[in-house]
Amino acid sequence: MNRARDSIYGSPMTDRDPWEPPLAGTEAEHLVGALDRLRTTFRWKADGLDATGLRTRVGASALTLGGLLKHLAAAEDHTFTGKLGGQPLGAPWDATGWDGTGDWDFTSAADDPPEQLYALYDGAVARSRARLDAALADGGLDQPVHVADAGGTHASLRRLVCDLIEEYGRHTGHADLIREAVDGLTGEDPPSGWRPVS
Repeated sequence: MNRARDSIYGSPMTDRDPWEPPLAGTEAEHLVGALDRLRTTFRWKADGLDATGLRTRVGASALTLGGLLKHLAAAEDHTFTGKLGGQPLGAPWDATGWDGTGDWDFTSAADDPPEQLYALYDGAVARSRARLDAALADGGLDQPVHVADAGGTHASLRRLVCDLIEEYGRHTGHADLIREAVDGLTGEDPPSGWRPVS
């Protein structure tokens, strides 16, 4: 094989990290791969920080990396629990009385210890991956999900995945700016072989 042709962005394709989407997969593999790459990049941007780092703000914005960890954990559970199957969010969300409205997920993170925020996010992503895998195996991207518009038209699983990709795209950009303000960390992707430390 020609190594020059088998590489993208200078990396040999045989050395790809697990968060890299496939170069030529199915539609589901590409969408899930894009979502997982954003999840990984976001988690890298938020990783390894103490309470001060997770509470750092940039300029007039109230966003923090801790708030984004909690918000995206809620988005994961809401997408692949409530929207997908119409089920209540369950723990830990039910104990708070939060109904998904307002900024509670962003603002309450300032009171949460770092280990709790990291565990909340990692747990939500693990649940989402399992639920999405099961849904894809059960009916693919075209299947209707629980959530519907006012006229009764149900969204497809494809729409849920695309919406979550959009949510991550927005907030991973926020995380880029905040993390650079915390300790100067910059970069588009985690270093090869990266794994969370917190």
